[in-house]
Order: sequence, then C-alpha cells, then structure tokens
Amino acid sequence: MTGKKLAALLALPLFLGGCVSSAEYAKKDAGFTAVSAKTSAATSKQTIWVQNQQQAQATSAQVKSLLARKKSLDVETAVQIALRNNKGLQAAYADLGDSAADAWQSTMLLNPTVSVGFSGIGAPELEAFRTIEGAITTNILALLTKKRDIEIADTRFRQAQLNAAVRTLQVAADTRRAWINSVAAWENVGQLQQAQAAADAASELAEKLGETGAMTKGSQAREHVFVAELAGETAKARLTARLAKEELTRLMGLWGSDAEFQVPNSLPPLPKAIAKRDTIEAEALRDRIDLQVVRLELEATARSYGLTEATRYVTDLEILTGFESEREVEDGKKKWETTAAGELEFAIPIFDTGKARMRKAEVAYMRAANQLAEKAVNVRSEARSAYEAYRSNYDIARHYRNNVVPLRSKVEEESLLTYNGMITNTFELLTDTRDKINSILLSVNAKRDFWLADANLAPAVYGGGSSTAPAETEVASSSESSGGGH
Repeated sequence: MTGKKLAALLALPLFLGGCVSSAEYAKKDAGFTAVSAKTSAATSKQTIWVQNQQQAQATSAQVKSLLARKKSLDVETAVQIALRNNKGLQAAYADLGDSAADAWQSTMLLNPTVSVGFSGIGAPELEAFRTIEGAITTNILALLTKKRDIEIADTRFRQAQLNAAVRTLQVAADTRRAWINSVAAWENVGQLQQAQAAADAASELAEKLGETGAMTKGSQAREHVFVAELAGETAKARLTARLAKEELTRLMGLWGSDAEFQVPNSLPPLPKAIAKRDTIEAEALRDRIDLQVVRLELEATARSYGLTEATRYVTDLEILTGFESEREVEDGKKKWETTAAGELEFAIPIFDTGKARMRKAEVAYMRAANQLAEKAVNVRSEARSAYEAYRSNYDIARHYRNNVVPLRSKVEEESLLTYNGMITNTFELLTDTRDKINSILLSVNAKRDFWLADANLAPAVYGGGSSTAPAETEVASSSESSGGGH
C-alpha cells in the first residue's frame, strides 16, 4: 500500500471526530445576558454575575455605597443589594456556567483512541522487533447521534438560564417580603413603646394616689401589672423585630459593620386605590418563567425519547482503522511489508432489544407532559389567589384604619373622661386601653399583610415565589430606640 493511501486511511477517524465549537457556550458569562433581561423586566433591577476578585471588590464597594446613601434602608435599595450580594444567587449563576460548559462539551465529538503494538521483540536478526501495529478507533454511533446530543444539551442550557432567572426573582421577592416584615415589626415595637410610656405615667400616678389614700391597693396593683405585662410584650416584640431584621440581613448577604443598617419605623401608608389586574391569569401563563422551565423539560424529554428510539437496537458502533508493518530479512536485506486493516464492532441485540429503554422513555415523556399540564393549572390558580389576597387585604387594612382604630380610640377617650369623673373604675379603663393597643397592633399587621400581598403579585405573574408561604411576624424589626430607624 502506498504511503498516501495509508495516511488517508489513518486520517479517516480524525476527520469524523472533528469538533464543532460554539462561541456562545464558550463565553465566561454564557447565557447570563438572557437571565438579566428576563429578571430586570420583573424587578426593575439589574443583577450581576461575580466571577473574579476584581468584580467581587467592585460589588462590595457598590453595596457599601448603596448602604451609605440613606439613613434608613428602603425596600428598593434592599432588593438591589440582595441581587448583587446574595451568595446563594451567585451559586445559582455558577450552575448556569456549569450547564454552558456541558453544552459546549456536547459540541465536541469523542476523541479517537490510538493504539500502537509491537511483536517479535528481541528477534536477533531484526534487532528490536519484528512487527509494529497501529490502530485508531472511533465511535461511529456517537457521530450519527451527535446532532441530537447537541440539541438536548442546548435545551438543558436554556433550562438552566430559566432556572437562574427563577432563582433571581425568588431572591428579590424574599428580600422584599423580609423588608416588609422587618419594618412592620418595628412599627409594632413603636406602638408598644408609646403604650408603655403612657402606662408608666399612669402607674406613677396610681402610686401617688395610693399614698394619699385616694386609690385602693387593688386598683394600684391593676395599674402596676398592666405596666409589667406591657414591658413583657414590648420585649417579645423587640426580639421578633431583631430576628426579622436578621432575615433581611441574610438575604442581602451582609455581615460585620454592613449589618448595622437601619430600616424605617413604619410601613408606607395604604395606597388610595388598588391596581386592576383583570388579566392576571393570562399574564401569568405568558410570563411565568417556572412554567417555561417545565415546557423545556418536556422538550428535552421528547428529544431524549427520539435519541432512545434511534439507538434502540444498536447502542455501540465502533469503527477501527489501522495498519500492520512487518519486517523480514531476505537475501541479507531488511524489507518492510505494510498492510492496512479495518474493523467494525457493534453489539448484537439478541437479549436486549431496547424495549425496556423505550418504555422508560415513553413513561418519562408522559410524566413531563402531565407535569406541564399540572403546572399550567397551578399557575392560573396562584395568579387568582395572589390577586384575591391583594384585594381582600387592602379592604381589611382600610377597615382597621378607618373604623376599628378610631372607634377604639373613642372608647378609650370616653372611658378616661368617666374615670376622671369617678364613674368608671380602674379595671374598666385598663380593659379599654388594652383593647385599643390590640386594635392598633392588628391594624399594623393588616397593613403589613396588604404590602406582603402586593409583593406577591409579581412572583405570581413572573415566578420566583417561595415554595411555602412566608411566616407572618406578629411584631417586626429590631433596635432599642423608636427614633429614625432600626
């Protein structure tokens, strides 16, 4: 065989094994632009993917700048910090990079296997060896199914993009809810502190009246125990507030001196009117990113089913090409004789005809189809529930603000007047005062529930809501003072 023919034969597997590269998959921030575009529409904030020390330092400086801008941290700034500084979110972006690398790898065909062998080693007349053999092996089936493998990997890559976007929306929604809980807790603490101050003054007055004999010891004891109970409730509220602020701190990824930020003492007032979302179901079906993830899962399963069908009978098909060169001594001269060789290797489907693998693929496809249908039903229901909670909590909060609290204040005022006129006893006055405090706290919590429902509207439309409803905090945020913030 001539040298040219031998070279062509040896190059065949290498030609078949040439790789098809993808510039998109090879980028360090592969797919992240799509993630940022999808999430910015829902959050009105930009997220970043930190991948080196310089970016980490720049992000840290940006976070410190955001914290220093205002005396107390507003909700939009808190969300922006979380999207830049939450380390769990950065880990989710690393998963996106991992998926991009897998997709990039799928564009590269399997490397051929090269083997070289010698025989007749130590033949005295030939010095060293008699025969040299070379072979290159390539998996032909991998070449035939490469297109489908790339399509599956690309679908998984797009799915990873959507998962990263869902995680981004979840961090934003969780941070918004944590801020609301924290501020509402501080508002509760402030209300209890005001009640505590009034009760302290009443307790001191009762003690002085008791010294003059104008108030019985039983009435004095009621004043004192009311003060003591309020002190206990205020301490419990302050603890709950600190814990609520810590949750917000964790979501923003803060520690050390950065965790000393303050939040406002009260939630924003209720809006004058609620937003109309008559088409929220249609919006959710169109924009929910987690629903798109399930659609891609069905697509990936369908492509995997096609690949299983294509490889049902033959699961391994390899071609081997090579040569064998033998040396001989004839008439005192060494001669080479080279012979080309080729082999085709595959498994014969005598026992495993692929029916079990086909059945498994069919079941996986039906599972994905039903999961998509279930998700679509749930998305519509979640959207309806979110808007219903938004509307109802608005009406409840307005009812407490406009009716319950004013009436309780009026009852307390009248009770105080009759008490000063020696008509109402101390016990009745304390009961009315306690009822007013409870109504104020219920009003604060109703306002908090409305803002939480408002924060849940975006996740209902775009995705990213928590798997479980956030625990309601009876009292929120932390700090010793009731000044400008906590």
